[in-house]
Amino acid sequence: MLRIEDTDQKRFVPGSLERIMEVIKDYGISWDEGPDIGGPYAPYVQTQRLETYQKYARQLIDQGNAYYCFCSEERLAEMRTLQKASGQLPKYDRHCLSLSKEEIASRLKEGQKPVIRLLIPKNETLVFNDIIRGTVKFNSNDVDDQVIVKSNGIPTYHLAVVVDDHLMNITHVFRGEEWITSTPKQILLNRYLGWTMPQYAHLTVLMDPAGRGKMSKRHGSVSARSFLDDGYLPQAVLNFLMLLGWNPGDNREVFTLKDFVEAFSLDHLHKKSPAFDRKKLDYFNGLYIRQSSEAELFPHFKKFLPFATDDQVRGLIPILKDRISKFSDLTIQLAFLFEDADYEPSLLLQRGANPTLVSQILTEIKATLSNIDNWQYEPIQSALTTLIAQQGWNVGQFFMVFRVAICGVTQTPPLVETLPFLGKDKTLSKIELALNQLSKLVD
Repeated sequence: MLRIEDTDQKRFVPGSLERIMEVIKDYGISWDEGPDIGGPYAPYVQTQRLETYQKYARQLIDQGNAYYCFCSEERLAEMRTLQKASGQLPKYDRHCLSLSKEEIASRLKEGQKPVIRLLIPKNETLVFNDIIRGTVKFNSNDVDDQVIVKSNGIPTYHLAVVVDDHLMNITHVFRGEEWITSTPKQILLNRYLGWTMPQYAHLTVLMDPAGRGKMSKRHGSVSARSFLDDGYLPQAVLNFLMLLGWNPGDNREVFTLKDFVEAFSLDHLHKKSPAFDRKKLDYFNGLYIRQSSEAELFPHFKKFLPFATDDQVRGLIPILKDRISKFSDLTIQLAFLFEDADYEPSLLLQRGANPTLVSQILTEIKATLSNIDNWQYEPIQSALTTLIAQQGWNVGQFFMVFRVAICGVTQTPPLVETLPFLGKDKTLSKIELALNQLSKLVD
Protein backbone atom coordinates (compact mmCIF):
# COMPACT_ATOMS: atom_id res chain seq x y z
CA MET A 1 0.00 0.00 0.00
CA LEU A 2 0.99 3.61 -0.38
CA ARG A 3 0.39 5.68 2.76
CA ILE A 4 1.12 9.39 2.88
CA GLU A 5 2.48 10.51 6.24
CA ASP A 6 1.92 14.27 6.08
CA THR A 7 1.36 15.22 9.71
CA ASP A 8 4.38 17.55 9.71
CA GLN A 9 2.59 20.39 7.98
CA LYS A 10 5.61 22.72 8.27
CA ARG A 11 7.33 20.56 5.66
CA PHE A 12 4.31 20.21 3.41
CA VAL A 13 4.92 21.24 -0.20
CA PRO A 14 1.95 21.71 -2.56
CA GLY A 15 1.96 19.10 -5.31
CA SER A 16 4.33 16.81 -3.43
CA LEU A 17 1.83 13.94 -3.24
CA GLU A 18 1.46 13.86 -7.02
CA ARG A 19 5.25 14.00 -7.46
CA ILE A 20 5.78 11.16 -4.99
CA MET A 21 3.32 8.92 -6.82
CA GLU A 22 4.79 9.85 -10.19
CA VAL A 23 8.39 9.04 -9.26
CA ILE A 24 7.43 5.71 -7.67
CA LYS A 25 5.69 4.73 -10.90
CA ASP A 26 8.66 5.97 -12.94
CA TYR A 27 10.77 3.42 -11.08
CA GLY A 28 8.38 0.66 -12.17
CA ILE A 29 6.81 0.20 -8.74
CA SER A 30 3.05 0.17 -8.16
CA TRP A 31 0.67 -0.28 -5.24
CA ASP A 32 -2.56 -2.18 -4.67
CA GLU A 33 -4.16 0.43 -2.44
CA GLY A 34 -3.46 4.09 -1.77
CA PRO A 35 -4.74 7.68 -1.92
CA ASP A 36 -5.41 7.60 -5.65
CA ILE A 37 -7.19 4.24 -5.89
CA GLY A 38 -8.59 3.71 -2.39
CA GLY A 39 -8.73 0.38 -0.60
CA PRO A 40 -10.11 -1.34 2.49
CA TYR A 41 -8.25 0.95 4.93
CA ALA A 42 -8.92 4.30 3.24
CA PRO A 43 -8.21 7.13 3.58
CA TYR A 44 -4.45 6.69 3.07
CA VAL A 45 -3.45 10.30 3.77
CA GLN A 46 -2.85 10.89 7.47
CA THR A 47 -4.25 14.42 7.60
CA GLN A 48 -7.52 12.90 6.41
CA ARG A 49 -7.57 10.53 9.40
CA LEU A 50 -7.44 13.07 12.25
CA GLU A 51 -10.64 11.92 13.96
CA THR A 52 -9.23 8.41 14.21
CA TYR A 53 -6.03 9.60 15.91
CA GLN A 54 -7.93 11.92 18.26
CA LYS A 55 -10.11 9.01 19.35
CA TYR A 56 -7.08 7.03 20.49
CA ALA A 57 -5.44 10.10 22.04
CA ARG A 58 -8.55 10.59 24.21
CA GLN A 59 -8.40 6.90 25.17
CA LEU A 60 -4.78 7.32 26.29
CA ILE A 61 -5.71 10.36 28.40
CA ASP A 62 -8.69 8.57 29.97
CA GLN A 63 -6.43 5.62 30.84
CA GLY A 64 -3.83 7.90 32.43
CA ASN A 65 -1.21 7.02 29.81
CA ALA A 66 -1.10 10.54 28.33
CA TYR A 67 -1.75 14.05 29.59
CA TYR A 68 -2.39 17.62 28.44
CA CYS A 69 0.51 20.07 28.43
CA PHE A 70 -0.15 23.83 28.28
CA CYS A 71 3.47 24.99 28.54
CA SER A 72 4.51 27.79 26.19
CA GLU A 73 7.42 27.49 23.78
CA GLU A 74 9.23 30.14 25.83
CA ARG A 75 8.95 28.12 29.04
CA LEU A 76 10.10 24.95 27.30
CA ALA A 77 13.09 26.71 25.76
CA GLU A 78 14.11 28.16 29.13
CA MET A 79 13.71 24.75 30.77
CA ARG A 80 15.98 23.06 28.19
CA THR A 81 18.61 25.79 28.56
CA LEU A 82 18.76 25.30 32.32
CA GLN A 83 18.89 21.51 31.97
CA LYS A 84 21.79 21.69 29.51
CA ALA A 85 23.63 24.17 31.71
CA SER A 86 23.43 21.74 34.65
CA GLY A 87 24.47 18.75 32.52
CA GLN A 88 21.04 17.11 32.50
CA LEU A 89 19.45 15.28 29.59
CA PRO A 90 16.94 17.76 28.06
CA LYS A 91 13.49 16.32 28.87
CA TYR A 92 10.08 17.70 29.69
CA ASP A 93 9.84 18.28 33.46
CA ARG A 94 6.19 17.19 33.72
CA HIS A 95 5.12 20.60 34.92
CA CYS A 96 1.57 19.99 33.62
CA LEU A 97 1.23 16.41 34.83
CA SER A 98 -0.01 17.57 38.23
CA LEU A 99 -2.81 19.78 36.86
CA SER A 100 -6.20 18.88 38.29
CA LYS A 101 -9.11 17.85 36.09
CA GLU A 102 -10.85 21.08 37.05
CA GLU A 103 -7.90 23.26 36.01
CA ILE A 104 -7.54 21.38 32.73
CA ALA A 105 -11.25 21.78 32.00
CA SER A 106 -11.04 25.50 32.81
CA ARG A 107 -8.09 26.06 30.51
CA LEU A 108 -9.74 24.16 27.69
CA LYS A 109 -12.90 26.20 28.17
CA GLU A 110 -10.85 29.40 27.92
CA GLY A 111 -9.71 28.26 24.49
CA GLN A 112 -6.15 27.33 25.42
CA LYS A 113 -4.78 24.75 23.00
CA PRO A 114 -2.53 22.21 24.70
CA VAL A 115 -0.40 19.46 23.26
CA ILE A 116 -0.86 15.88 24.44
CA ARG A 117 2.18 14.09 25.85
CA LEU A 118 2.79 10.37 26.30
CA LEU A 119 3.45 9.44 29.92
CA ILE A 120 6.65 7.41 30.06
CA PRO A 121 7.00 5.03 33.04
CA LYS A 122 9.99 5.51 35.32
CA ASN A 123 13.07 3.27 35.29
CA GLU A 124 11.64 0.50 33.13
CA THR A 125 13.63 -1.53 30.60
CA LEU A 126 11.92 -1.42 27.22
CA VAL A 127 12.96 -4.27 24.95
CA PHE A 128 12.24 -5.23 21.35
CA ASN A 129 13.78 -7.61 18.84
CA ASP A 130 15.12 -5.86 15.76
CA ILE A 131 15.20 -8.08 12.68
CA ILE A 132 18.69 -6.82 11.80
CA ARG A 133 20.22 -5.90 15.17
CA GLY A 134 18.70 -8.48 17.48
CA THR A 135 17.68 -7.54 21.02
CA VAL A 136 17.63 -3.79 21.63
CA LYS A 137 17.05 -2.32 25.10
CA PHE A 138 16.23 1.15 26.38
CA ASN A 139 15.86 2.52 29.86
CA SER A 140 12.67 4.52 30.08
CA ASN A 141 14.44 7.19 32.14
CA ASP A 142 16.23 8.20 28.94
CA VAL A 143 12.95 8.63 27.03
CA ASP A 144 11.14 11.98 26.97
CA ASP A 145 7.40 12.41 27.43
CA GLN A 146 6.93 12.70 23.69
CA VAL A 147 4.28 15.01 22.21
CA ILE A 148 1.83 12.73 20.43
CA VAL A 149 -0.75 15.36 19.44
CA LYS A 150 0.23 18.95 18.63
CA SER A 151 -1.72 22.01 19.75
CA ASN A 152 -3.42 22.19 16.33
CA GLY A 153 -4.91 18.73 16.85
CA ILE A 154 -2.61 17.00 14.34
CA PRO A 155 -0.80 13.93 15.69
CA THR A 156 2.95 13.52 15.54
CA TYR A 157 4.63 10.68 13.68
CA HIS A 158 4.73 8.42 16.73
CA LEU A 159 0.99 8.21 17.39
CA ALA A 160 -0.09 8.31 13.74
CA VAL A 161 2.09 5.41 12.56
CA VAL A 162 1.25 3.21 15.54
CA VAL A 163 -2.47 3.69 14.95
CA ASP A 164 -2.21 3.23 11.19
CA ASP A 165 0.11 0.22 11.39
CA HIS A 166 -2.39 -1.50 13.68
CA LEU A 167 -5.55 -0.58 11.78
CA MET A 168 -3.96 -1.37 8.40
CA ASN A 169 -2.58 -4.74 9.58
CA ILE A 170 1.08 -3.86 8.97
CA THR A 171 3.26 -6.79 10.08
CA HIS A 172 6.78 -5.49 9.30
CA VAL A 173 8.22 -1.98 9.49
CA PHE A 174 11.47 -1.22 7.66
CA ARG A 175 12.94 2.21 8.31
CA GLY A 176 16.29 3.96 8.69
CA GLU A 177 18.40 3.37 11.78
CA GLU A 178 18.00 7.01 12.82
CA TRP A 179 14.43 6.08 13.85
CA ILE A 180 15.52 3.39 16.31
CA THR A 181 15.18 5.78 19.27
CA SER A 182 11.51 6.23 18.39
CA THR A 183 10.81 2.57 19.01
CA PRO A 184 10.45 2.68 22.84
CA LYS A 185 7.66 5.26 22.51
CA GLN A 186 5.92 3.04 19.98
CA ILE A 187 6.39 0.00 22.23
CA LEU A 188 4.52 1.87 24.95
CA LEU A 189 1.79 3.14 22.64
CA ASN A 190 1.08 -0.39 21.45
CA ARG A 191 1.06 -1.65 25.02
CA TYR A 192 -1.25 1.10 26.28
CA LEU A 193 -3.68 0.52 23.40
CA GLY A 194 -3.58 -3.25 23.83
CA TRP A 195 -2.09 -4.00 20.43
CA THR A 196 0.60 -6.38 19.16
CA MET A 197 3.62 -4.48 17.90
CA PRO A 198 4.78 -5.12 14.31
CA GLN A 199 8.29 -6.45 13.71
CA TYR A 200 10.86 -3.71 13.19
CA ALA A 201 13.97 -3.68 11.00
CA HIS A 202 16.15 -0.60 11.25
CA LEU A 203 18.11 -0.37 8.02
CA THR A 204 21.59 1.03 7.65
CA VAL A 205 21.95 4.54 6.25
CA LEU A 206 23.83 5.23 3.04
CA MET A 207 27.25 6.75 3.64
CA ASP A 208 29.03 9.22 1.39
CA PRO A 209 31.41 7.74 -1.22
CA ALA A 210 34.33 7.88 1.23
CA GLY A 211 32.26 6.22 3.97
CA ARG A 212 32.86 9.14 6.36
CA GLY A 213 29.34 10.42 6.90
CA LYS A 214 25.74 10.12 5.85
CA MET A 215 25.16 10.69 2.15
CA SER A 216 24.28 14.31 1.43
CA LYS A 217 23.75 16.72 -1.45
CA ARG A 218 27.38 17.80 -1.47
CA HIS A 219 28.15 14.49 -3.19
CA GLY A 220 25.56 15.00 -5.92
CA SER A 221 22.03 13.73 -6.41
CA VAL A 222 20.28 12.29 -3.38
CA SER A 223 16.60 12.21 -4.35
CA ALA A 224 14.91 9.49 -6.37
CA ARG A 225 13.81 12.02 -8.99
CA SER A 226 17.24 13.64 -9.36
CA PHE A 227 18.83 10.37 -10.48
CA LEU A 228 16.35 10.09 -13.34
CA ASP A 229 16.94 13.75 -14.18
CA ASP A 230 20.69 13.06 -14.27
CA GLY A 231 20.19 10.38 -16.89
CA TYR A 232 20.13 7.15 -14.91
CA LEU A 233 17.79 4.34 -15.91
CA PRO A 234 15.33 3.40 -13.14
CA GLN A 235 16.14 -0.30 -13.41
CA ALA A 236 19.85 0.46 -12.98
CA VAL A 237 19.27 2.58 -9.87
CA LEU A 238 17.03 -0.11 -8.38
CA ASN A 239 19.61 -2.82 -9.09
CA PHE A 240 22.31 -0.69 -7.48
CA LEU A 241 20.19 0.01 -4.40
CA MET A 242 19.24 -3.65 -4.01
CA LEU A 243 22.87 -4.46 -3.23
CA LEU A 244 23.34 -1.67 -0.67
CA GLY A 245 22.63 -3.21 2.70
CA TRP A 246 21.69 -6.63 1.29
CA ASN A 247 23.26 -9.44 -0.69
CA PRO A 248 21.80 -12.57 -2.29
CA GLY A 249 24.27 -14.90 -0.60
CA ASP A 250 26.15 -15.54 -3.84
CA ASN A 251 28.02 -13.57 -6.51
CA ARG A 252 25.01 -12.40 -8.51
CA GLU A 253 24.88 -8.69 -9.25
CA VAL A 254 22.23 -8.16 -11.91
CA PHE A 255 18.65 -8.29 -10.64
CA THR A 256 15.36 -7.26 -12.12
CA LEU A 257 12.77 -6.16 -9.58
CA LYS A 258 11.05 -9.53 -10.02
CA ASP A 259 14.35 -11.37 -9.45
CA PHE A 260 14.98 -9.33 -6.33
CA VAL A 261 11.55 -10.04 -4.83
CA GLU A 262 12.08 -13.76 -5.37
CA ALA A 263 15.62 -13.76 -3.94
CA PHE A 264 15.09 -11.40 -1.02
CA SER A 265 15.74 -12.76 2.45
CA LEU A 266 15.74 -10.98 5.79
CA ASP A 267 18.77 -13.07 6.76
CA HIS A 268 21.00 -11.23 4.27
CA LEU A 269 20.37 -7.67 5.44
CA HIS A 270 23.59 -5.94 6.53
CA LYS A 271 24.36 -4.32 9.88
CA LYS A 272 27.15 -2.12 8.49
CA SER A 273 26.28 1.07 6.60
CA PRO A 274 27.44 0.88 2.96
CA ALA A 275 29.17 3.66 1.04
CA PHE A 276 27.25 5.09 -1.89
CA ASP A 277 29.71 4.26 -4.67
CA ARG A 278 28.68 6.39 -7.64
CA LYS A 279 31.20 4.62 -9.88
CA LYS A 280 29.37 1.39 -9.18
CA LEU A 281 26.07 3.05 -10.04
CA ASP A 282 27.60 4.31 -13.30
CA TYR A 283 28.75 0.75 -14.00
CA PHE A 284 25.23 -0.60 -13.57
CA ASN A 285 23.73 2.18 -15.64
CA GLY A 286 26.21 1.65 -18.47
CA LEU A 287 25.44 -2.06 -18.37
CA TYR A 288 21.70 -1.47 -18.68
CA ILE A 289 22.21 1.08 -21.46
CA ARG A 290 24.27 -1.41 -23.48
CA GLN A 291 21.62 -4.09 -22.96
CA SER A 292 18.82 -1.81 -24.18
CA SER A 293 17.56 -1.75 -27.75
CA GLU A 294 17.87 1.35 -29.89
CA ALA A 295 14.11 1.80 -29.71
CA GLU A 296 14.24 1.71 -25.89
CA LEU A 297 17.10 4.21 -25.84
CA PHE A 298 15.56 6.67 -28.29
CA PRO A 299 13.37 8.61 -25.79
CA HIS A 300 16.29 8.93 -23.36
CA PHE A 301 18.68 10.21 -26.06
CA LYS A 302 15.98 12.56 -27.29
CA LYS A 303 15.39 13.96 -23.80
CA PHE A 304 19.04 14.88 -23.33
CA LEU A 305 19.56 16.02 -26.94
CA PRO A 306 16.54 18.31 -27.31
CA PHE A 307 17.98 20.17 -30.32
CA ALA A 308 18.78 17.01 -32.28
CA THR A 309 16.47 15.82 -35.02
CA ASP A 310 14.99 12.33 -34.79
CA ASP A 311 17.33 11.19 -37.58
CA GLN A 312 20.35 12.56 -35.72
CA VAL A 313 19.28 10.75 -32.56
CA ARG A 314 18.80 7.44 -34.37
CA GLY A 315 22.22 7.77 -35.97
CA LEU A 316 23.99 8.67 -32.73
CA ILE A 317 22.57 5.85 -30.61
CA PRO A 318 24.69 3.01 -32.10
CA ILE A 319 27.80 5.20 -31.97
CA LEU A 320 27.42 6.24 -28.33
CA LYS A 321 25.44 3.57 -26.44
CA ASP A 322 28.63 1.69 -25.57
CA ARG A 323 30.51 4.84 -24.60
CA ILE A 324 28.29 6.53 -21.99
CA SER A 325 27.49 5.67 -18.38
CA LYS A 326 24.50 8.02 -18.09
CA PHE A 327 22.40 10.01 -20.54
CA SER A 328 23.39 13.39 -19.16
CA ASP A 329 26.87 12.66 -20.58
CA LEU A 330 25.33 13.23 -24.00
CA THR A 331 24.46 16.84 -23.25
CA ILE A 332 28.11 17.63 -22.51
CA GLN A 333 29.80 15.39 -25.06
CA LEU A 334 27.64 16.48 -27.98
CA ALA A 335 27.31 20.17 -27.17
CA PHE A 336 29.55 20.92 -30.17
CA LEU A 337 26.84 19.68 -32.54
CA PHE A 338 24.55 22.55 -31.57
CA GLU A 339 26.76 25.43 -30.46
CA ASP A 340 30.18 26.93 -31.08
CA ALA A 341 32.77 26.00 -28.51
CA ASP A 342 34.47 28.62 -26.36
CA TYR A 343 38.06 27.64 -25.59
CA GLU A 344 41.47 29.15 -25.08
CA PRO A 345 43.51 29.32 -28.33
CA SER A 346 46.40 27.56 -26.58
CA LEU A 347 44.25 24.41 -26.30
CA LEU A 348 44.82 23.91 -30.04
CA LEU A 349 48.52 23.32 -29.40
CA GLN A 350 48.14 19.63 -28.72
CA ARG A 351 51.01 17.24 -27.99
CA GLY A 352 53.72 19.80 -28.57
CA ALA A 353 52.33 21.24 -31.82
CA ASN A 354 53.35 24.83 -32.55
CA PRO A 355 51.04 27.46 -34.07
CA THR A 356 52.54 27.05 -37.53
CA LEU A 357 51.93 23.29 -37.58
CA VAL A 358 48.39 23.65 -36.20
CA SER A 359 47.60 26.28 -38.82
CA GLN A 360 48.88 23.99 -41.54
CA ILE A 361 46.87 21.01 -40.23
CA LEU A 362 43.63 22.97 -40.00
CA THR A 363 44.09 24.63 -43.37
CA GLU A 364 44.71 21.29 -45.09
CA ILE A 365 41.76 19.67 -43.29
CA LYS A 366 39.48 22.46 -44.45
CA ALA A 367 40.64 22.15 -48.04
CA THR A 368 40.30 18.36 -47.99
CA LEU A 369 36.83 18.31 -46.46
CA SER A 370 35.61 21.04 -48.80
CA ASN A 371 36.04 18.62 -51.71
CA ILE A 372 33.86 15.87 -50.20
CA ASP A 373 30.35 15.70 -51.66
CA ASN A 374 29.17 12.51 -49.98
CA TRP A 375 29.25 13.72 -46.37
CA GLN A 376 29.38 10.34 -44.64
CA TYR A 377 31.79 8.66 -42.27
CA GLU A 378 33.66 6.47 -44.78
CA PRO A 379 34.53 9.21 -47.32
CA ILE A 380 35.53 11.62 -44.53
CA GLN A 381 37.71 9.05 -42.76
CA SER A 382 39.34 7.96 -46.02
CA ALA A 383 40.14 11.53 -47.05
CA LEU A 384 41.67 12.39 -43.68
CA THR A 385 43.70 9.18 -43.55
CA THR A 386 45.10 9.95 -47.00
CA LEU A 387 45.94 13.53 -45.95
CA ILE A 388 47.84 12.34 -42.85
CA ALA A 389 49.85 9.87 -44.92
CA GLN A 390 50.69 12.45 -47.59
CA GLN A 391 51.89 15.00 -45.03
CA GLY A 392 53.62 12.51 -42.76
CA TRP A 393 51.87 13.88 -39.70
CA ASN A 394 51.54 12.15 -36.34
CA VAL A 395 48.07 10.56 -36.25
CA GLY A 396 47.40 11.19 -32.57
CA GLN A 397 48.53 14.80 -32.75
CA PHE A 398 46.50 15.40 -35.91
CA PHE A 399 43.22 14.17 -34.47
CA MET A 400 43.71 15.94 -31.12
CA VAL A 401 44.15 19.25 -32.93
CA PHE A 402 41.13 18.49 -35.11
CA ARG A 403 39.08 17.44 -32.06
CA VAL A 404 39.74 20.70 -30.22
CA ALA A 405 38.94 22.71 -33.33
CA ILE A 406 35.55 21.02 -33.70
CA CYS A 407 34.58 20.35 -30.08
CA GLY A 408 36.58 22.77 -27.96
CA VAL A 409 37.66 19.96 -25.60
CA THR A 410 40.12 17.07 -25.72
CA GLN A 411 37.76 14.24 -24.72
CA THR A 412 34.81 13.61 -27.01
CA PRO A 413 32.85 10.85 -28.69
CA PRO A 414 34.41 9.37 -31.86
CA LEU A 415 35.08 12.56 -33.79
CA VAL A 416 34.86 11.51 -37.43
CA GLU A 417 31.83 9.30 -36.81
CA THR A 418 29.90 12.30 -35.47
CA LEU A 419 30.81 14.71 -38.30
CA PRO A 420 27.91 13.53 -40.53
CA PHE A 421 25.55 14.72 -37.79
CA LEU A 422 27.34 18.05 -37.50
CA GLY A 423 27.08 18.66 -41.23
CA LYS A 424 29.64 19.86 -43.75
CA ASP A 425 28.93 23.58 -43.47
CA LYS A 426 29.15 23.62 -39.67
CA THR A 427 32.31 21.53 -39.74
CA LEU A 428 34.05 23.94 -42.12
CA SER A 429 32.78 26.90 -40.10
CA LYS A 430 34.26 25.49 -36.89
CA ILE A 431 37.62 24.98 -38.58
CA GLU A 432 37.57 28.61 -39.75
CA LEU A 433 36.77 29.75 -36.22
CA ALA A 434 39.68 27.66 -34.92
CA LEU A 435 42.02 29.33 -37.41
CA ASN A 436 40.82 32.71 -36.17
CA GLN A 437 41.47 31.60 -32.61
CA LEU A 438 44.94 30.46 -33.61
CA SER A 439 45.73 33.86 -35.12
CA LYS A 440 45.45 35.34 -31.62
CA LEU A 441 48.48 33.29 -30.59
CA VAL A 442 50.47 34.46 -33.60
CA ASP A 443 49.55 38.07 -32.97
